[in-house]
Amino acid sequence: LFLQIVHILNMTSAKIVSFLLHPEESLHSLQNRIEFETGISTGNQELLLETGICLDPRKPASQCVIDGVRGWDSYMVYLFDKSKTVYDGPFASRSLSDCVNYIVQDSKIQLPIPQLRKVWAEAVHYVIGLKEDYSRLFQGQRAAMLSLLRYNANLIKMKNNMVSASQQLKAKLEFFHQSIRLDLERYSDQMAYGISSEKMLKAWKEMEEKASQCAQAEDIGYLDEQIMALHTEIVELQKSPYARRQGEVMESLEQRAIDLYKQLKTRPPDHAYSDSTDMVKIIVQTVQSQDRVLKELFGHLSKLLGCKQKIIDLLPKIEVALNNIKEADNSVMQMQGKRQREIWHLLKIACTQSSSRSLVSSSLEGTASTAAATWLPQSPSGNVPHPLSSMPTPEDGEDFVHVIEENLNYLKLFSSILQEARQEQNSMMVS
Repeated sequence: LFLQIVHILNMTSAKIVSFLLHPEESLHSLQNRIEFETGISTGNQELLLETGICLDPRKPASQCVIDGVRGWDSYMVYLFDKSKTVYDGPFASRSLSDCVNYIVQDSKIQLPIPQLRKVWAEAVHYVIGLKEDYSRLFQGQRAAMLSLLRYNANLIKMKNNMVSASQQLKAKLEFFHQSIRLDLERYSDQMAYGISSEKMLKAWKEMEEKASQCAQAEDIGYLDEQIMALHTEIVELQKSPYARRQGEVMESLEQRAIDLYKQLKTRPPDHAYSDSTDMVKIIVQTVQSQDRVLKELFGHLSKLLGCKQKIIDLLPKIEVALNNIKEADNSVMQMQGKRQREIWHLLKIACTQSSSRSLVSSSLEGTASTAAATWLPQSPSGNVPHPLSSMPTPEDGEDFVHVIEENLNYLKLFSSILQEARQEQNSMMVS
């Protein structure tokens, strides 16, 4: 009772292989044994529980066995081959026993009632087995669907992250373009009389071009279209009638076989004989019904696995798109920060030049005062007389000409001082 046995339903061959688990056996060890039995390499094995959860390679192999006694012998782990997306058989029905095969070969043969009971009991068991085989395969298809929905949920989550990052990048790029256009306009307006730097202007224009290139990262329309088309396909698969159990006909045939056997069982075990025509009809109809539903089941399963493979192929592309968006976002933020630092550097230069102008103005005022003291006539006491008192009278013609010449000399001196100040300002701007 303490033995742990795992039943593996190989969905590629519709056959069950069972293994006795060793204590503390790893999942990798079990996969090696599965590879030996099925020929599916460990790298291509996908082992799913009924809930669609893939077995965790970090946990022991005992995770395949449910706790408790109930259902321990019918609990299945479903094996898929990741290298295949089309499962088309052929899938042979379970083999007939010798007794059942005997009546199938000749349904009109007469057998004694006691012997017929045993043969029909095996026939009923065979019909029930066909229905159970379909039920297990349908459960494997359901596990594949649940696994697909898990992958799809992860895909939608990554898609939402990608769309959100793309929208944020788009908003930042719009803000960056508007900011740099305004900065370039304001810079052009003040170039003639303010600060100018060809190197900085070139760097800003390069930033604008680089921002335009970053806009390519936000273009995720092609991925969004593929994801939406795949999502629509998955929804259609969920709505498909083949996604639901199709064993009603087989269940009906199973009940008919049981009822037929019960009728035979009530007959007295006398020396009467009977044929197996009715039972053989049920067997043939059950086999035909299983062939039909299995064809539909594996056709639907192949579509599920095809969608799952598309998701697996899309996930790396979304990762690349997310990385490109993040890189573009970082690049835009770095360019924005660099430009702001340069603007503050320009402000520092402007403040420095403003201080220089104040010093030059103070220097000019001092020079002008000295010059005025030089050319203005002084009183004997050394004080500067009132300007009106020194104005020449018409009789003093020669003194009037002398005053004009002194004023002209002062203007020349003032002009030379201004020219020197401009040269000093230009040299500071160049440095």
